Amino acid sequence: MKPLLIEIGSEEIPARFISRGLALLKEDVIQLLEKSSIKSGAISEYSTPRRVTLLVDSVAEQQDDRAIEYLGPPKKAAYDADGNPTKAASGFARSLNINVTDLMIKKTDRGEYVSATIEEKGKPTADVLSETLPKLISSLQLPRSMRWGDGTLKYFRPIQWILAMLGNEVIPFALDSIKSGNISYGHRFLSPSAIEINNPFSYLTSLKQNHVFADYYERRNKISEGILKIEASANCKVHEDPELLDIVTNLVECPTAVQGSFEDKYLSLPKELLITVMKTHQKYFSMEDREGNMKSSFIVISNMSSAVNNTVIKGAERVLRARLEDARFYYVEDRKKAFWDYVAELKKVTFQEKLGSLYEKTKRISSISSFISGLINPDLKEKIQRASMLCKADIVTGVVGEFPELQGYMGMTYAQISGEDSDIASAIFEHYLPRFAGDSLPSGEIGTIVSIADKMDNIASFFYLDMIPSGSEDPFALRRQAAGIINILQSNAYTLTINSLITSSLKTLETSEENRAKLTDRILQFFTQRLEGILLSQGHSYDIINSVLSVTELNFTDINQKIQSLSAMKKGPGFPALLMAAKRVYNILADVQPGEVNESLLSEPSEKELFSAAQKIKSKLSAGDFMVLYKLEGPINSFFNSVLVMDKNPQIKDNRLALLLSVKKSFDLLGDFSKIVE
Repeated sequence: MKPLLIEIGSEEIPARFISRGLALLKEDVIQLLEKSSIKSGAISEYSTPRRVTLLVDSVAEQQDDRAIEYLGPPKKAAYDADGNPTKAASGFARSLNINVTDLMIKKTDRGEYVSATIEEKGKPTADVLSETLPKLISSLQLPRSMRWGDGTLKYFRPIQWILAMLGNEVIPFALDSIKSGNISYGHRFLSPSAIEINNPFSYLTSLKQNHVFADYYERRNKISEGILKIEASANCKVHEDPELLDIVTNLVECPTAVQGSFEDKYLSLPKELLITVMKTHQKYFSMEDREGNMKSSFIVISNMSSAVNNTVIKGAERVLRARLEDARFYYVEDRKKAFWDYVAELKKVTFQEKLGSLYEKTKRISSISSFISGLINPDLKEKIQRASMLCKADIVTGVVGEFPELQGYMGMTYAQISGEDSDIASAIFEHYLPRFAGDSLPSGEIGTIVSIADKMDNIASFFYLDMIPSGSEDPFALRRQAAGIINILQSNAYTLTINSLITSSLKTLETSEENRAKLTDRILQFFTQRLEGILLSQGHSYDIINSVLSVTELNFTDINQKIQSLSAMKKGPGFPALLMAAKRVYNILADVQPGEVNESLLSEPSEKELFSAAQKIKSKLSAGDFMVLYKLEGPINSFFNSVLVMDKNPQIKDNRLALLLSVKKSFDLLGDFSKIVE
């Protein structure tokens, strides 16, 4: 067994591509070794902006011997009516260098085919990799892969070198004009010379000696330690941002944390605006004092040695000053008019070609919000309508035009400055929540209602245009928005149904009643799929979920209560017997049309008993006491044991089916018991 080292060196890879590119390389190498029957050990992954690397600690020096089965032409094409081999069979045998008499017939799902099994002797691993690695590397593709020069090779960024070693020996191959070798390269500026790697296990040490920390986690820890030192010396703290830490870790090979500063006058800008300017545009860490107030300081992660810290700081401060000045200019200009005045400008911004302007969208949001408010809290209607019209107004401001990620936050800020009600201002920010899985939900009732309305309008609008998510494609994030609505409704225990929200949303669109009915069914199914996934992630069993969702309108208060009730009942010792009785009812009612029970036609004691039991539990079922369903078990069994349901008299038969249908409706108030797994 020998170690295997593969390093692909290139021009700087964008930070967001590195993890994915490394994962692709690892996945393909694992598949290559398995497919080639080459035993291997643990794999270590390394990466920097200029390289992705795999180190397999032990790889067999030779493939295992293996038997490979080849499938040839169909039997009917390989042999004639007399059983003699045709040219197809002879050609297949010749391609495998075997006699036609060695062919066998194999049964498959598609029919009978000619097959042959060849015993193949294992080749040296170096030879296998020399042949397959070029294909593997050239197959690595990301959405933004590129081609360069006159070659046909595509990769994340132009490849500069390839290091490929098995043990201390080079695995020889060429990819376009690039030849593999045992040469790597150090830091582009601090140690640009070639580095000869004589042993795969010395790879990390050799690179570190040349100012390259190839281990992602070592770089990340080095950055964190540098930040902690600055925090301690400056008596302040950095805004925690794991996403930014991940980005800067993938931007540098030799990280050094350096503290810079900017003029205090920029501290008058909103806090999130300052943080965004530093993070999004410069990849700097912003800082605050121990009380949470912004400081006119920042931390930049340099890719140079500490010897040039002063130069790095001056450059960083100069660039940041220009960005802050831009932000201040837009902020000052935006405040020259009242926030409400921006609403009219939304008429000039297209939301979607067939759906009109953003102004028209806000009017739809206002209509849906008013409907929700009327059901939940009519007293808030006026505030909700104003919040609905203002919720998109910051899109046409200068700051949001320059920093789109501040949409909502700047709306809240400008609304506060313009003297809008604090609840309305908060709703402008909160109506975007939740923005991703695990994000906070709106905390205020106005923000909650406008959030539901905005998301419902998006879903209804794009379903109306037949722009529906399919497979992994969801360009308008409708799945995320549906999940957001579900989480909001579950959290607030509103007695709103998705059905009513869909109806309200579709009314704001110009569509026929027939089309609205079709769209309602499709949107309901879409929400049901999202809800099933959420409920499964919460630990509920799939059969309980299917049972409740099959008979309950999408009212999340009812759904949660019924799932909890049915789950508790299923754990009880008497539930199997109740379930068996219920399924006797469900099984006989397949394709039965609804009918009313005629009490005067009930002649047998057992059918009278069942009718009486069903009537007695109605009020308690309506109040949510589902345990009374157990009172039906005995009468159901007695009925089936003593009465012939399919009586020769059609009236008697139909009446008994109607009786059982009324019993089924009692069970359906909790769930469809036919979907419960015993």
